[in-house]
Formats: sequence, C-alpha cells, structure tokens
Amino acid sequence: MEQLPEALGQILQDKPLGSIQRFVLHQSWLGKTYSEMAKGSGYRSDYIKEVGSQLWQDLSDALGERVTKKNLHLVLSRLQQNNIVQHNDHPQQELQANFDAQRNSLNLVTGTKPEFPSGPVPLASPLYINRPPLEELVCAEIIQPGSLLRIKAPRKMGKSSLLNRVIAHAKEQGYKTVYLDFQEADEAVFASIEKFLRWFCINVSRQLNLPPNLDDYWDAEMGSKVSCKIYFEGYLLQYIDSSAVVLALNEVNRIFEHPKIAQDFLPMLRFWHEQAKQDSTWQKLHLVVVHSTEIYIPLKLNQSPFNVGLTVSLPPFTLKQVQDLAQRYGIDWAADSEGAQRLAPLQAMMGGHPYLVSLALYHMCQEEVTLEVLLQKAPTLSGIYSQHIIELLTILQADPQLMSAMQQVVTADESVQLDVLAAYKLESMGLVQLDGNHAKPSCELYRLFFSQQFGKQNGAHAYSQSLEEEQPESDHISQAHALSQFVNPHYFTQYLHMEWQQWLTKASMLSLIVCEIDYFRFYSKLTTIKLG
Repeated sequence: MEQLPEALGQILQDKPLGSIQRFVLHQSWLGKTYSEMAKGSGYRSDYIKEVGSQLWQDLSDALGERVTKKNLHLVLSRLQQNNIVQHNDHPQQELQANFDAQRNSLNLVTGTKPEFPSGPVPLASPLYINRPPLEELVCAEIIQPGSLLRIKAPRKMGKSSLLNRVIAHAKEQGYKTVYLDFQEADEAVFASIEKFLRWFCINVSRQLNLPPNLDDYWDAEMGSKVSCKIYFEGYLLQYIDSSAVVLALNEVNRIFEHPKIAQDFLPMLRFWHEQAKQDSTWQKLHLVVVHSTEIYIPLKLNQSPFNVGLTVSLPPFTLKQVQDLAQRYGIDWAADSEGAQRLAPLQAMMGGHPYLVSLALYHMCQEEVTLEVLLQKAPTLSGIYSQHIIELLTILQADPQLMSAMQQVVTADESVQLDVLAAYKLESMGLVQLDGNHAKPSCELYRLFFSQQFGKQNGAHAYSQSLEEEQPESDHISQAHALSQFVNPHYFTQYLHMEWQQWLTKASMLSLIVCEIDYFRFYSKLTTIKLG
C-alpha cells in the first residue's frame, strides 16, 4: 500500500495526487465507503464522493480503461503484473528501490546527534512522526476557501509542530500567513474587548506588512466587534496580493481565562467563517484555532466556533510509532519485533505521550541510561522526568482545587467525576484523560508519581497530628528549654522530620540555619546551676 500513491503518481504525471486524493485512494484500497471516510475525516460525504469520482476518471483516462472504486484492486493488480508502471524507462523495481532509499534517508538520523526535545519539532527534522491521516486532512482543509480548522490537544502533544507544518503548506500554496500566540499578550490587553481587538488588528496588520490604519475604520458608535470586521473586510483582506491569508491562532485557551473577552471574540470568529459561505472577500480568510482544552465558557450553539469546520485531536503515539521514532534516534535494537516488545513498557508507562517518549529516547540514544533503569526511576525525583513533573506539581500546589482533584484521580481505582473547570484544566496540563467529566490519569508515570507524593503528604499530616496528641499544650515544658523557652533537641528532631516530609511534596527551596547559642555557659558559672 505504501507504493500505491507513488506508482499512481507516475501514471498521473500531469495531475499529481494531492493529500485528499491520497486519503481517498488509501481508504478505497482498504474497502472503506465514502460515508465511512467522511465520518473519520470531518469532510462532507458528498465532497469525498466528488473527489473519488474525479480520481477514478483521471485514472481511467490515463490507463485507457474504466477504473472504479469497486474494481480498483483488480485493475492495479493487473497493472503490476504487466509491469506497466514505469518512469523514464526505469522498471518498477528500480523506481521502488529509489523511493525506499529516499524514505530511509528522510526517516533516519544520521551523522549528527539529535537535539534535546524542547519546543516544536523543526520542519526539516526527521524526528517528526506523522499520525495519519491527520497531516493529510489538515493540509487539505486549510486550502479550502473560508476554512476553519481547529487543533486540540493537551500540552506537549505536538500541536505547535503540526501547526507549523500547516503554515508551511499554506506558504507553498502562495498564501500569506499570520501567526498569533496569545501567550505573548500582556495581561493588560485583556482589560476590555476594545483593547483586545485593537491589539489583535495591529498584530495582524504588521505581519501582513501593512500599516495599522485602525483610526480610519474604527467607530466607537458601532462598537469594537463591528469595527474589527470592517477593518478586516475593507482593509486587510482587500490589500493582500495573494488569493488567501491563513490566520493561525495558537494558545486560544488563554482567552478562555477571560470570559468577557471569550464571549465576544469567539462568536466573532464563527461569524467570519459563516460569512465566507456567501461573500468571496471572506473566503480569502482561512482560520486555524489551536488550544489545549475544551472551552468552558458558556456559548450558544450557533455562536461557538468549536462546532463548525474541521476539528482534529492529536492522539498519543502507538507502539509502532514509538518504534519508528526510536529508529530515527539511532537505537538499532528497536528495529525488529523483539525491539517493539522491549519498547512496549515505555509506550505503556508514558501513555504514548510524544514529549515523554521523545525525552526517554533522547537519553537512551546518548547511552546515558538503559531503558530498564529509566523506567524504574521515571516516577521519582532522581529520574529524567524530575524537572517536568516538578513543574506540574508546582502548578497544582498553586491551586488547591486542582490539587484535590488530581488526588482524587490518582487514588481511585476507576475514573472519577470532577468539577468541569478542574477537569478541563487538568486535561489541558496533560495529566488526565476525560470521558465527559470523568477523569483518569493520562499515563502510568503521572499516576505513580503523584500517588507517591500524596501518600507522603498524608503521612506527614498524620505524623504531625500524632505529635500534637502526644505533646499537648499542658506538656509544653517537654518541648522547650526550662529557662530559654527554646525548643529542646528532642522536639527539634521530631519537628525537622515532620517538616522534611512535607517539604518533599513541595517544589520550594528549604533553608535551615544552624547556630550555637553559648550564652548560658556564663550564667551557669555564676549560679552554679547547670541549665545550658
């Protein structure tokens, strides 16, 4: 099946296969119906059928015989037997050998050591793993007039890496591109919808190399949303030279934190998308919305931009994809079935999380640690994930509600129902998987680490209570020195042990000042009483 698009590409030299044609061809080869393709891709069934009909017509014209979805296997099998598929007089076997060599050169990391996993995977990097058919779907969708594409996934799942490839694909089509990351916006920008939309328009203008002429189009009497629409419609979309502009909005979940802004801005995006159905000017605007959690701001169904357009959620890596990535990192033993079996515990513990898997493979390819030792130390502060999980723990500690919700999740044997807001926040952090409002740990790594931390916290709390019960206020003399009222060494040891256990559950610095107070030595000499 991997050779099929390449072979047909030789036949249709004048009409190369696009991403959507490849998708229809692949699904047809697998025996899928057009309805099944539409359901799994987000496209309309009639659109998929139209693409397929044109594809079979092109193949029929090129081969000189009728090709349909039903006889595809028969025609191509006969084609292969007759050895018809050639390119510049090269036989099919030589063509396939060249294709395999090219694929291997792209897929393998050779000659240089891979970079430490951090941030989006560069466009030219062989370490980017495709998750079919996502890449084909999003690249096909973004070239549709007036399209709205939504990419949703928790932190570090590869949203920005995929977005960068969508933008690169748009540039290849000759489109203008604008990229806005709402994490870059100052908090003051969200003070009002007026201020936010002016900031929005100015940034879009500058990236399109146009002067921000807001005052020529802004009218306080009409309101900021209408003014923003007029600014786009009458200025930005009129002055772009290309046929389209892709507006990519990353970290849109930052807007969710400001309900008043969200309730105005998000319906505005929906309205712009619907305008494209009847206005050629708005068909120039192709929207990409990227966020890490579901919206928890109440919006009417006919106002939300999250129930229109194409929505893709990034799945975790499968074992086969983990094995593929391991080979690209240069881990030779991962190539065969035994290697896949050996990698299975890594995929299971990390839940296929791209960042967690990549970090493990990076350290393994550096020969810093074996897979077995890595897995053993992974849920501890001495493992390679210590910085990552401490960052997550710090975020939880800043929000007692989140901390309590996560404790419920990791201590339960089954998925638990959580408050909607807490559930969405934990999902955006990548800590849980949601089925409705029911949550379970997203991977074994998080379950092990956080259950240990909550266990230590509970143990320290119980120990503190036992100390209080054993040493009531009436027995305060046993805790403090008789004359100085400083705590005595025995109580100090107990107290330090208790605080140390609590400190282990926190990501804060601990300072301990040890000094000797020798004043009572002189008092003892004068009074002949041994007190210090």
